Formats: sequence, structure tokens, C-alpha cells
Amino acid sequence: MGEPGPFEPDVTAPDGAPEPTPLPHPTDGIPDLAVSIREIEAAARQLERGRGPFAVDAERASGFRYSNRAYLIQIRRAGAGTVLVDPVSHGGDPLTALRPVAEVLGSDEWILHSADQDLPCLAEVGMRPPALYDTELAGRLAGFERVNLATMVERLLGFGLAKGHGAADWSKRPLPAEWLNYAALDVELLIELRAAIADVLAGQGKTGWAAEEFEYLRAFKTGDGDGVPAARRERWRRTSGIHRVRDRRGLAAVRELWLARDRIAQRRDIAPRRVLPDSAIIDAALADPKTVEEIVELPVFGGRNQRRSAQVWLAALRAARQSEDPPENAEPPNGPPPPARWSRRKPEAAARLEAARAALGEVSQRVHVPTENLISPDLVRRLCWDWEPRPDPLAAIDEFLRAGQARSWQRELVDPALARALQPPDDEADD
Repeated sequence: MGEPGPFEPDVTAPDGAPEPTPLPHPTDGIPDLAVSIREIEAAARQLERGRGPFAVDAERASGFRYSNRAYLIQIRRAGAGTVLVDPVSHGGDPLTALRPVAEVLGSDEWILHSADQDLPCLAEVGMRPPALYDTELAGRLAGFERVNLATMVERLLGFGLAKGHGAADWSKRPLPAEWLNYAALDVELLIELRAAIADVLAGQGKTGWAAEEFEYLRAFKTGDGDGVPAARRERWRRTSGIHRVRDRRGLAAVRELWLARDRIAQRRDIAPRRVLPDSAIIDAALADPKTVEEIVELPVFGGRNQRRSAQVWLAALRAARQSEDPPENAEPPNGPPPPARWSRRKPEAAARLEAARAALGEVSQRVHVPTENLISPDLVRRLCWDWEPRPDPLAAIDEFLRAGQARSWQRELVDPALARALQPPDDEADD
């Protein structure tokens, strides 16, 4: 086999690779947790004495808390080691207390794995990267099938990381030592991983692609970009089991119960489904109980906590019955309908989408980048739904994708493929 060429994926691992070297603990031990304002200032000075980019990670309490705030921040830098910062227990204003660390972090590139998960909660406490490298996204662009941190570290660096606490309730205090051990390992090898995956991308000719993606992600997730995100859909319609509710009165009940639950969850900073599970919302919307006796007969509502809140849920159901504007069965349109309905409603658009997907699939195979990273699937659907033949389809497609925030490397690859897919045959164009 010759030397890998541009776009050729890395196939040197994992088949036949030696067993990874276990890395159960950080090489320098578990760092002390910086909690007080004085300890946070000391952590900032420690990082300032280092050099080069920062490996950064944050732990949230998804599934336990309503907010998406960071409950632990891990940072590592060459020459400084790792610091662990508690961003919630310092007793002061978060932006003020964490400013010393934020200022140091503003001096060089950040390395994160799956940066879109952590950038928003870090921006909440004033921490924004001047430059970004996302090792997970780099793995996707390199054509890796599995891009979780442990797999990439094992594949590219030969180490096996300890696992086990990623889904824990990080709002718990005090944080157990084994959790801090896990958290410190998340940044232990990020700097080395960045160097290794950057070499892979360079060998594939994708360094420029990655740079565009990282800058787009940095600007979009920290609020520095000028793009306008798509309108948010009505979140209550995502209630699990809502397909069982088939009339507008029942949908109004789902909406009002969901909103009441959301207010309670936000006020108490508890994950909504820990206040009331989706299944209970659907059961109540279908049964439409009108008294405490009736509602506590339903599953879940008979528990002690739900009995205390019975009047809240009954008030929501009354509001639904009295609503003068119950929701329609179908959500107000925000772009094209689901593609499954296209063949019946607009068959010519369905044919365009099929052709576009086939063309993009060919590009994806050629450059070894997943189609969802090659171009936004939603952008492709919108293009195909409204497309009409144009004198210069290539220019029209490029203008549409540019307006949709597609990056230049993406447009360079997909514009010609989409133009060929959407251009009608010569005899049809002449009609």
C-alpha cells in the first residue's frame, strides 16, 4: 500500500493494535479543587505560568438540573499541569469570582472534545476562547467512525482512560474523589490528542476545513457570530407519547401541563422530568381529571409529592379547557414538512431530495466526511423543497448555502454535486 493520499481515512488502527496502556489516574495525582475566591486566583496564576494552548472541559448536571450551568471546570496547560475549579461554591458573583481564570484563558487557544456541549455553559461564566480546536469534530472530519474521547485516545495515543461518571449529578457537593479523578483524566491527554489528530487531518489535506469549522463553532456557540439560528420549535410538542393525543383540547392540556412543569422546574432548578414525567402529562391530558380525587387515581399522581401539587396540575387542565386558542394538531410550519410527506404533497421536491442525497453521499464517500458534517441536512431540505430551475444553478445554490452559514470548504465540495442533482434534464429544461 502506498502513502495515504488526500481524503484517505486513517486505517492504521485499531486492527492488530497492541492493548492500550491503562491510565486509571492523572500522572500528577488528583489536583486540589479550587473552591474559594483565593484558591481560584491561585489556579489562575498556576495556569499563567504555563505555555501554549489550554485543554478545557466542563461537567454539568444534565438530567438532574434545569439549568445547563457548569458545576466543575477542568483546565490543563503544558508547564502548569491541571487545575479543577468549582464555579458554584465560591460564595460570590460567578463572573467576578472566575474572572482571573477567564482572563488567563483568553490568552491562547482552547482544546475541547465536543466543544458544542461545553462552550455555552463556559460563556455563562465569562469564559470565551480566542481560538478553538475540537478534537471530536476533528475526528469526524478525519472519517473516524467512533469519536468519543476514550476511543480516540486509545486509537491515536495508545492509552485507556478510566470511565464511569460522565452522567453523574455534578451539582452534588462534596464531589467524590473518584469523580474528580475521572474529571482530571478528561483533560490529561487533550493536548497530545490535538497534535495527533491534527497530523491525521494534515495528511488528508483537511487542515483548512477544520479551521473553518472550529471558528464557526466558536463564534456560534459563544455568541460572537452574526448568524441567526433557526427558529426554535414549540418544545412542548416534543413530550414523549404526544402521538396518543389526537384532539386540540388534549393538546392544549399537554401544553398547559408542560408549561406549568417547566415553571416549577426552572424555579427549583430541577430537570423537568424529575418534577413530572412525560407519561404523567399524557395520561392527565387524555383523562382530563377535574378533581383531586380523580387526578390522584392516575399513575404517578397518587404519590406523596404529586398529591401536594395536585391543585397546580388541575389549574393547568382548567386553563386548557378554557383556552380560546387551543393548538392545532399540526405544528405551525417552520420550513418544509418532514420528508416522509413529500412524495404525496410535492413529489417533484421528493425527487430532488432523493437526487441531492445520492449526490452528497457520493461526495461523502469520496472525502470521508459524514454527510451531516459535509452540509446541514436541514439546509439541503430547504433548498430542495423550494428549488426552481435557474439559468445559473451553481451560483444560485452557492448563494443559498452561503446565506445558510455553510462554510467555504463545504460549498466548494457540494455546490457542483447539488447543481448536477437539481438541474433538470435538457429536454425538461427546454419545455
